[in-house]
Amino acid sequence: MTTALYRRYRPETFGEMIGQAQVTDPLMTALRSDRVGHAYLFSGPRGCGKTTSARILARCLNCAQGPTDVPCGTCDSCVELSRGGGGSLDVVEIDAASHNGVDDARDLRERAIFAPARDRFKIFILDEAHMVTAQGFNALLKLVEEPPDHVKFIFATTEPEKVIGTIRSRTHHYPFRLVAPAAMLEYVEQLCVQEGVQVEAGVLPLVVRAGGGSPRDTLSLLDQLIAGSDPSTGSGPDGALVRYERAVSLLGYTHAELLDEVVEAFAGNDAGAAFAAVDRVVQTGQDPRRFVDDLLERLRDLIIVAATGQGASAVLRGIPVDELERMGRQASAFGTDRLSKIADLVVTTLDDMTGATSPRLQLELLVARVLASAPDAGSAHAPAAVVRVDAPAPAAPAARVDAPAPSTVARDASVSAPAAPPLPADEAPASNAPAAADVPAPVIPSGPLTLGHVRDAWPEILQRLEPVSRSSWMIATAATPVAYADDVLTLSFQSQNDVASFKKLSAGAGPSEDLRGAIAGVLGVRVKYVARHDSDTGGAGGSAGPTDGGGSSGPGSRGGGSGPRGAGPSAGGPARPAAANRSAPSHPAASSPVTEWAVAAIPTGDAPAQAGALAVDDEPEEAASAPARTLTLQREGDVLDDGPEPMPPDDDDAPPPPADVHARVPPRAAVAVERPERPATRTGGIERVGEAVVRQMLGATFVREEPYTPPTRFN
Repeated sequence: MTTALYRRYRPETFGEMIGQAQVTDPLMTALRSDRVGHAYLFSGPRGCGKTTSARILARCLNCAQGPTDVPCGTCDSCVELSRGGGGSLDVVEIDAASHNGVDDARDLRERAIFAPARDRFKIFILDEAHMVTAQGFNALLKLVEEPPDHVKFIFATTEPEKVIGTIRSRTHHYPFRLVAPAAMLEYVEQLCVQEGVQVEAGVLPLVVRAGGGSPRDTLSLLDQLIAGSDPSTGSGPDGALVRYERAVSLLGYTHAELLDEVVEAFAGNDAGAAFAAVDRVVQTGQDPRRFVDDLLERLRDLIIVAATGQGASAVLRGIPVDELERMGRQASAFGTDRLSKIADLVVTTLDDMTGATSPRLQLELLVARVLASAPDAGSAHAPAAVVRVDAPAPAAPAARVDAPAPSTVARDASVSAPAAPPLPADEAPASNAPAAADVPAPVIPSGPLTLGHVRDAWPEILQRLEPVSRSSWMIATAATPVAYADDVLTLSFQSQNDVASFKKLSAGAGPSEDLRGAIAGVLGVRVKYVARHDSDTGGAGGSAGPTDGGGSSGPGSRGGGSGPRGAGPSAGGPARPAAANRSAPSHPAASSPVTEWAVAAIPTGDAPAQAGALAVDDEPEEAASAPARTLTLQREGDVLDDGPEPMPPDDDDAPPPPADVHARVPPRAAVAVERPERPATRTGGIERVGEAVVRQMLGATFVREEPYTPPTRFN
């Protein structure tokens, strides 16, 4: 028969206590200065040393050389209150769980009247004091408030809020806390050396983690492992060897090899290996929730390794060097951003598994979500996209060109960019796109870059983008360059969903950034975007967009067909005001936000709102559009009175419409009528309000780009 480990190593002095300096230091100071109170309240989690500290305080008070902060250990009182002592008559320990009534309080009051039998003080230690009823505490109140000089009270509880306030206010309250893992790990290592026990690498961190910061619970688990371990050949007859496999099996944690297998499967996006590991978890009888908890612990370690590098050993104590090196390789395969995103998924699943009827299903769904969150996970199943081929813009502004209707003709990928001498090595801009073995070198035009150059190089840009991210490549294939000027590239998409997918960014990365890097690698420029849907500008035939140089289109592009001016895509469609189809200003126009937002400086002085004074930056908008109002007509045949004469067209060769032009609209049709430019204080109708107007009126200028990273739980 052997005594339990936590009893054999119970502290006998305040100096032997670990992790409770906030309690032991002030108590020792009070003992040295002879300022000891008459009642104390020790509170804290279970197994953190409350009752042990109460016994040490009793030894210090009744020591023959005391009161002292270090008991002598040789007098009768110290011997009786030591680990193997039988107890002292003048130190009474009461279990308040079974002595919590008024009668017990009355009995205690009668016993407190008598003087101590031998020692200096009669000390009452009430363990689990929160179990005393309110009537019992009230019966003790007068005695605790004004006890005899020879009486001391020490209350120990895990729930101090259940001790009535009148008792708490008459005590010195000292809160105990759980012991930190580093201090606990060092303590159990010293204890194993004293016991002559050998432990394999990784055992003690598991024991400390299972103990949860409680010294008593930690020593109980270690005692259980030692008792069930095989004898060690090199540690004497009483020595033992605690093996890692037995510790993992007994404590219920996931084996490190299984965690490595799952993490490496996530890094390589290997679905087969990941689901095989999940099946091993279930087949070995492990709790799926415990496995998810262990996986979250491993991800936390990987995040620390990725963030601190060589300094991880100072944070992750007790982990062998070879395991730290392996974790360093795993962390480098992920990166901090992806590790934090996976950790978010694991935390969410861990919360959802509370009370779940099918924890295995939750675990498998977690694996599926992690695999789907990989950078190129969804590219293999991305839907095929068709690309509309726009006719090249005319070189002369006055030339009439009828743009073709939207089609599903795929762009010919065999078109190659025109040959041009590259820039010198020291002047060539750096590309953000990863280099691929089958992608040719950048073809940079010798003169100014135009829309024609972009369209000619578009197949090569897509070819360079495909090995970078297939999902981004699929989105880019649905885009068509329709305008380019001042490093602003206008892209036309076939649906609004394509525009939203193109604009989506995650941690500063996304299809727009991937395409930007590919364009920089081929053409040597870092462009800004205007992403829009064909319907934003009236369809494919509504406007041919700016020319290569950024000028306005010819008059034929307004109508989108051969019908009358403002007739829309076809003669039979609803009527459109002539002024609504005027060509865009010299810089690219857009009706939707761009994929990046800029930080703009607002000037203090008044800035004129001139139609041509807006500088193009990362978010160009229509700078010259006048305020518009929207009217809804109730009946067919109603005549819309446009008031003043309509605006004349942009080009000089087109005849102005007559002054008495009226538009008949179908029932319940909404007509947007452009007015001549009016002062900003106009109150009638609906004013056009947005970033473009604010930028025009305030004269805002682009300052800088700032990447945005969405917050996670770990950054």
